[in-house]
Amino acid sequence: MGRASELCLRWQDWFSPATAQADEQSVRWVSVSTNVVQFCDSPLDVSNAFAKLYAEQPKAWVFTSATLSIKESLQHFTLQVGLDDCQQLLLPSPFDYESQALLCVPDNLPFPNEPQFSKKLCDAVWPLLQASQGGVFFLCTSHRAVKQVGEYLRERIEKDELDWSLLVQGEASRAELLDQFRVLNNPVLVGAASFWEGVDIRGDGLRLVIIDKLPFAPPDDPVFQAKSELIKNRGGNAFQDLSLPDAAIALKQGAGRLIRDETDWGVLLIGDRRLVEKGYGKLLWRSLPPFKRTRELKVAIEFMREKRLK
Repeated sequence: MGRASELCLRWQDWFSPATAQADEQSVRWVSVSTNVVQFCDSPLDVSNAFAKLYAEQPKAWVFTSATLSIKESLQHFTLQVGLDDCQQLLLPSPFDYESQALLCVPDNLPFPNEPQFSKKLCDAVWPLLQASQGGVFFLCTSHRAVKQVGEYLRERIEKDELDWSLLVQGEASRAELLDQFRVLNNPVLVGAASFWEGVDIRGDGLRLVIIDKLPFAPPDDPVFQAKSELIKNRGGNAFQDLSLPDAAIALKQGAGRLIRDETDWGVLLIGDRRLVEKGYGKLLWRSLPPFKRTRELKVAIEFMREKRLK
């Protein structure tokens, strides 16, 4: 049997009615890339499975995280993992965000759905990038945006003959890009989801984090679609119960790349004005650390320059 025929048989079995009805609490899809075909199966609700596990194994369970709270509440997480009755403790951060960092949401940017948003964002924040002189994470919410931002920044860096090292996701492995970021002069790294968490760059090596858009899940994501449908069938609101809290946690993870210890400093720029101008944005920015805030890019530039001179 040829490889193509084998894949067709697996495809038919994976999506057959009998297989789909075997577990109505999961979603199945196929992910296809250049050299890999993945048959994926994700559960939609694990709360009952976790609750059963707690009951069967009566022992102490400890969950810790720096990003799971949303507006001083852990309810979104506890409901997902079946923790109806548990002790909770929220501790303040040891970092002095008011003096160490500045959050800037420029008021002169287009909305994210406008044409050529990535280019317009790069144009707007270029003076801040120049003030930083490298040491930048440019975090994007899609691989398409990574490519667009990478191409535009490469043109500007070459045009201005800057001694910067541009690193773009896809041009090397994640580990290789991070290793290069730590040793190269004036690095600027453009990346998507895998760089939003689990990255620890301390000291002056990282002094500017730019996030292009609020990290809402793409509407065509199969897991998101299935979870949204499940929430609606249960009488809930998919935006309030899923999209918004998930985006709040993802935004905290991205913002968390900036300040990693008591001596770090820097600017966090979020290029999505919805964070400030939409009603739901209040939940998102209130879930972020207590940065000093501004909507004026010139204030962020001055903050950057003053910190670099110290």
